[in-house]
Amino acid sequence: MFLGAAAAAASTPLLHAQALAQSDGTEGPSSSVEMLLPNYRILSYYGFPGNELMGILGEHERETLLAILQDQLVEYEAADSSRPWKLAFEVIASVAQAGPGEDGLYIAYTSNEVIQDYVDFTAANDLLLILDVQFGRKTISEEIEAVREWLSYPHVHLAIDPEFSVREGEVPGTDLGQIDAADVRVAQDTLAEISRSKDILPKLLVVHQFNLYSITNRGQIEHIPDVQYVLEIDGWGPPEDKRATYEVVGGDVPHEFYGFKLWYRQDEPLMSAVEVMSLAPSPDIVIYQ
Repeated sequence: MFLGAAAAAASTPLLHAQALAQSDGTEGPSSSVEMLLPNYRILSYYGFPGNELMGILGEHERETLLAILQDQLVEYEAADSSRPWKLAFEVIASVAQAGPGEDGLYIAYTSNEVIQDYVDFTAANDLLLILDVQFGRKTISEEIEAVREWLSYPHVHLAIDPEFSVREGEVPGTDLGQIDAADVRVAQDTLAEISRSKDILPKLLVVHQFNLYSITNRGQIEHIPDVQYVLEIDGWGPPEDKRATYEVVGGDVPHEFYGFKLWYRQDEPLMSAVEVMSLAPSPDIVIYQ
């Protein structure tokens, strides 16, 4: 699931982009003073509720999970206190399927009741909630529409999984999916429209990627006012492989913000918070699966 270290050595240096003000120079919702990033770093737990095989979030009830996340936070605050940390849950809202289903679209949705429970719990406990969508054969517009009602909440944000976006004749989990920079732009524009129409702070758009080929024309992704784009470098393995992937996947063009995922079960050995925060650039979002 990782690119080789030889490729990493040939990658270009990473640059860290800071939040930008509105394009007309005026103060407004996209002023960096009001944005989540870079004012905070974010520490998140990822998974599917009730399924322990799909991340730590599925291994515990919400209250227990929050206590474990708070314990994990102690290590990160000791490693890097240059910015305050914000805690988050990332819930898989649509799950790519190995079978086509009745509609032939290879996707199933988390129930509205479960998502609403997480919306309410995270709001009550001052957490962010990130809703992750996995496409199947759905479009980005269809996937956003499926979770739009919850994106109207100020603390709810969006993540997308390009590797599960498959074409006719392909199957999620068997074939590596792919989206284009144009799909990212649709997500950015839609999130920006939601933020403006609801008069709430800019949304995070977290794009998970472990392979360079899962986003075509990635160099065309631009900063859009009223949304914060985060490239999250994914994949499991030993620390040397994870560092190499971080350099390769993140390094061809400067991105607005960076994320990094760790896997409690698959990463051997698991990187420490000091090692994670020593990545260049240091991640704005750290996610555990």
